[in-house]
Amino acid sequence: MKNWEDIVAHRQFRYLDHSGKKFFHGKRYTALTSFAVDDVLALFARSGESVPALRLWVHPDTVVLGIPDTRLPFLGEGVQLLSDRGYQAIVRNSGGLAVALDSGVLNISLVLPDVKGISIHDCYQAMVSFIRYILQDLTDQIKAYEIVGSYCPGDYDLSIGGRKFAGISQRRVKDGAAIQIYMDVAGEGRERARLIRDFYDIARKGEETKFDYPDVDPSVMASLSELLGMDLTIDAMKQRVLQGIQDVSDRIVTDDFSDEELVQFEKRYEQMVKRNEKVAGMQ
Repeated sequence: MKNWEDIVAHRQFRYLDHSGKKFFHGKRYTALTSFAVDDVLALFARSGESVPALRLWVHPDTVVLGIPDTRLPFLGEGVQLLSDRGYQAIVRNSGGLAVALDSGVLNISLVLPDVKGISIHDCYQAMVSFIRYILQDLTDQIKAYEIVGSYCPGDYDLSIGGRKFAGISQRRVKDGAAIQIYMDVAGEGRERARLIRDFYDIARKGEETKFDYPDVDPSVMASLSELLGMDLTIDAMKQRVLQGIQDVSDRIVTDDFSDEELVQFEKRYEQMVKRNEKVAGMQ
């Protein structure tokens, strides 16, 4: 297994804080936009052409669905429930299942170049170790294993005391990889879990399905603020992330998209729009 610092550390790192953006080059900055942006960063993360990147993003009241979620037998009713509760539903292009986002959830995208020689497992582990590193002064109890009963369960669920506060997905584009984590920093993890539980209840209605959707148990999910017994903020967590990258890199740059990246962004954005046509029509 590669050391996480060997994977993350680069002489130069690109840092993009998109957490407060309302628009991105003429497009409303939704989670749909975010996944198109990550695709472009991964596409251009090639040796000699671009530096690795870390991007922060926050989207209010959004449920990000996985591709398997679009096969739920009563998907339209589930999406309508989310809409009735004030949540937009979008379908992402990376792995996983439904996840709830709001103003207390910080998303981190770590985009790495030249990953052909780096296993998917090592990329996941790099993100796990990075999160442990930036929180080391607060806790040494972060575990990585599947939390049964959580939404979007996976081998790299991050938890403290058996309660999940974060999940990781990964998408590879050519030689680049975007490792994406959502972290419930503030607010109530149970409430987010209840929302996803209700979505599955109405979108599945107990029918037998080929895919094994999670039976969400809100008691196994919590925010970091709840787990650590302190009021953590998104801004404070963003500062920890930036400091973590500064610790392992010589130079941080904040370059906006180049003309070439913007051309690819338009293409990737349109792909995301097309992917979301079905769900968009249900809201």
